Formats: sequence, structure tokens, C-alpha cells
Amino acid sequence: MKLAVITDSSVFFSDAFKRPDNLFVLDIPVTIDGESFVEGVNLTASEFYEKMAVADSLPMTSQPSVAQLDELLFKLAGENYTHVIGLFLSSGISGFWANIQYLMEEHSGLTIAFPDTQITSAPLGMMVMNALNWAEAGLSFETIMDRLHQQIEKTSAYIMVDDLNHLVKGGRLSNSSAILGNLLSIKPILYFDETGKIVVYEKVRTEKKAVKRLIDILSKLSEDGNYDVIIIHGNAAEKAEALYEQLTLDGLTNLSVATFGSVIGTHLGEGAIALGVTLRFD
Repeated sequence: MKLAVITDSSVFFSDAFKRPDNLFVLDIPVTIDGESFVEGVNLTASEFYEKMAVADSLPMTSQPSVAQLDELLFKLAGENYTHVIGLFLSSGISGFWANIQYLMEEHSGLTIAFPDTQITSAPLGMMVMNALNWAEAGLSFETIMDRLHQQIEKTSAYIMVDDLNHLVKGGRLSNSSAILGNLLSIKPILYFDETGKIVVYEKVRTEKKAVKRLIDILSKLSEDGNYDVIIIHGNAAEKAEALYEQLTLDGLTNLSVATFGSVIGTHLGEGAIALGVTLRFD
């Protein structure tokens, strides 16, 4: 088996991750004041937040290119790849996953799987790295897919947002609710529901209480097994560090810190912070 893994630029990998030759990343353009950027090509995460802060309007994102994926699949077949796994951002926040299903039939010479990850960012990165490591270890395609489905089922993310205007733009909060929320210091907690959509989980008064609620949710999510926990922040390193210290004091292990890049940062805004939980395979 010669396996290729394809993902998109909403994914997060740590700086220590060395991208192997069989990993391919599709671009997701971000438009800021009419100018198009791709993170990792002509934009860094920190530059994105700087540009967003002074932009005349909120940034906009596009889907990855179906044509680019189609072309890549032809290329992989020509390079004697036999199997392909595509791990992309959740179908609940992008139509890309639904739009590419027909490609599996168009490329019958390859064994292709496009599971709906129902997630993005660092938890998506964990899935990608696992698939690559399992393939390198010699696991069969069927075993890799079975493990990925287990991981997808056991992956969650709960998010506290700082700027309610981004939720209004995304249709997850009305403008009147945002105005009232700002007046009352309400911090909505969002999560990826069972369909992979980002929806409001509950609304909490004050950031301090919201952080405590995130920790309570994390404890319940991870109580039945072995999990990796990722603190993910939108240009809010101090918040993330304080949460890291708190969770470490609480005895949590398998803990790491990641950032929301431009794609997810567009929808959540600067200052957002999340706890991602994903099944760990030893």
C-alpha cells in the first residue's frame, strides 16, 4: 500500500511537525479588504490577526478548490499511490466535504476515503498525524480507517468567544443578542455538535465563569478514556498559558497548546479560546 493523506489549511500542526512527502494540503483562501491570502503561503497567523484588527470589514473565507483536489488525485495515481485518505474541515462549517464525494467514483484506480472529521484546527491535525504514523507503522488501510472513525466519534471542541460580532456575521447569534450579551458581559460557549456544526452550547456570565465551565466540560468529556487535550487560542497566548497552568495543576497530562489560524479565526475572532479533546492511541 502506498498511502497519501490530504487535508486543508484549516489544520494546525506544531512547529516541531515535519511534513512528510505523502502529506498534501489544499489551500483555503482568506480575503481581507479585497486581498486574498493563504496561511502558510503569504500569511502567518499573527499577521492575519494584525490585518483583521485594522480591516474595514471582517475577513471572508472560501472553500478549498475541488478542481485542485481532482488534479491532485490524478497526480497521485500517476505516482503509483494506491490509497488516499482525505481529512478536511467539518461538513458542518463548509460544503467542501459534500462537494467532493463524487470524486471517489471518478478515480476508481485509487482506493479513496473521505470521512467527515466533524472538526478542524488542532484536533484535525491529530487525526492527520495519526493516519500518517499508522501507515508508516504498516497498519492496513482498513485498520487505519477503523481507528480514524473511532477518533472522530471521540473528538470534541468547546469554544469561548471574545468578540460576539463574529458570531453575528456567521449567523449563530442575532445582532440584538450580541448587543445584550456585550452589555451583560455574556460569554457564549460554542461547540461542534453531532453534525459537525458550530452552535451555541450555553451562555455564561463573565469570562472567569466561562473558563471554569470549559474546565468542567473537559473533565466530563475525558473521564471515560485516554485523551489528548489541546488548548487552542485566537491570538490570546496569555489566556492559553493561564489555562495551561491551571489544567497542569489539576493533574492533567497529554496537554498541548495550539492557535486558531486565519480560516477559523475569521469565524471566531481574536481572543477566542477552546479546549479540544481527541482520543489518544498509545
